[in-house]
Amino acid sequence: MNETRRDRDSEGRAHNARPRDGLGRPLPYGTPGVERQPEGVVRTADETVREAQRLLDAGMPFHAHEVFEDAWKSGPEGERELWRGLAQLAVGLTHAARGNATGGARLLRRGAAALEAYGTAGTHGIGAGALAGWARELAARVERTDTGPVDAAAEAPRLRADAS
Repeated sequence: MNETRRDRDSEGRAHNARPRDGLGRPLPYGTPGVERQPEGVVRTADETVREAQRLLDAGMPFHAHEVFEDAWKSGPEGERELWRGLAQLAVGLTHAARGNATGGARLLRRGAAALEAYGTAGTHGIGAGALAGWARELAARVERTDTGPVDAAAEAPRLRADAS
């Protein structure tokens, strides 16, 4: 009989403790990986943006998505679509960096649509309009070119409207 190893948390729920690479792909047990983002961290909006930008700049959009997901789940109801849209952009970039142009483009466009509801300036200084434009441009580019995976760090967007 083939036994599958399943990691469990203290309550017995399935939890994947396998190491992961910088794009969130699972690695074999025992392989050094990138430290995972802790789940369920409640941050201020400013802390969320700073941490996510750091991860995006480091070419780790999968990890940035986890930061946005925490904000989406713990933030005020009126901001949940903002954080969810940003998480979708990060996952879209993750897929594009993994070479999945179709999935990447779809998530980039979905995130762009969510952000457009926040106008050009956005909330918390987040450049929602510019990010939506960036996402749509990247989606079109990864679909029309057959160059393979994109460089996640080189493609990292600027989250704040006033950031260079």
